[in-house]
Amino acid sequence: MKVSGPLVVATGLADANMSDVVRVGPQRLIGEILTMKGDSASIQVYEETSGLGPGAEVVTTGAPMSVELGPGMIEGIYDGIQRPLEKIVEKVGANITRGVEVPALDREKKWDFTAVVTPCKKVEGGDVSGTVPETPVVLHKIMVPPNMSGTITDIRSGSFTVEETVATLRTDKGEDVPLTMVQKWPVRIGRPYKHKYPPKRPLCSGQRVIDTLFPIAKGGTAAVPGPFGSGKVQHQLAKWSDVDIVVYIGCGERGNEMTDVLREFPELKDPRTGESLMKRTVLIANTSDMPVAAREASVYTGITIAEYFRDMGYDVAVIADSTSRWAEALREMSGRLEEMPGEE
Repeated sequence: MKVSGPLVVATGLADANMSDVVRVGPQRLIGEILTMKGDSASIQVYEETSGLGPGAEVVTTGAPMSVELGPGMIEGIYDGIQRPLEKIVEKVGANITRGVEVPALDREKKWDFTAVVTPCKKVEGGDVSGTVPETPVVLHKIMVPPNMSGTITDIRSGSFTVEETVATLRTDKGEDVPLTMVQKWPVRIGRPYKHKYPPKRPLCSGQRVIDTLFPIAKGGTAAVPGPFGSGKVQHQLAKWSDVDIVVYIGCGERGNEMTDVLREFPELKDPRTGESLMKRTVLIANTSDMPVAAREASVYTGITIAEYFRDMGYDVAVIADSTSRWAEALREMSGRLEEMPGEE
């Protein structure tokens, strides 16, 4: 084994695959396989690796880095790999210990599920099977997972946790698959769609300088350049933009800047509903003092969550600050691997 900052090279992983999530050492630090050469794997560890040395055991989970998608994400505050920071604080205190394992979605809270399809209904990936009033302003649509299709044989309304079965799907092969309100999706694979529309409708950002001189289209992207610490109107964009959901990614932000966001977002009044803006916001906080590897993953995590709400038919604004610190993370990992930085 070799340890170089967040990069760990381990042998004896012939059964593992590229992009698998692994647990490293006695503290079960979470990591992801970047490259494979024979039974040797280069692992990007998302936590501090100090104290790790040769002989430490590496165990693969057999699954790629994925996020949990379901009721409970709105108003959530996550780190770059979707660990719920508030739940972690309740469990271990303000100083987050390494290797802590807490599910992204609350396993005990019950949600009011209302079925919108009936038994014997044919469905395919993306079809809505039921709804959950997640917050006063967001109706969470429970969808059939992508790449699945068949006939609903059993479905019922009621109060369920995210892991309880709410419906049963009989696939085209005749297999009965239980459906819950939570689904997992690999962060580095874009969620499928049937058709991609050209960005034609304007996004009303509520900022006259942007809407007049640099208009943004719904479905498009834009960069707001500025020096470090200047403030780049993200609060105003989140508050006034003509969107249904806001996913804010603090990618490598300073701790005090992220604290300001966490304090101010709940206090911002949503002009559309009169509720707190947090009632339709997901926050991903990956500050600059957190491991640089998780910074690179944070943007993928946020985009996957945004794509999930897009699949429900909602307009989603993804605000990532800052892309320069994201680029720093990419450059550092390529340096550790002794490779040229990736073109993308």
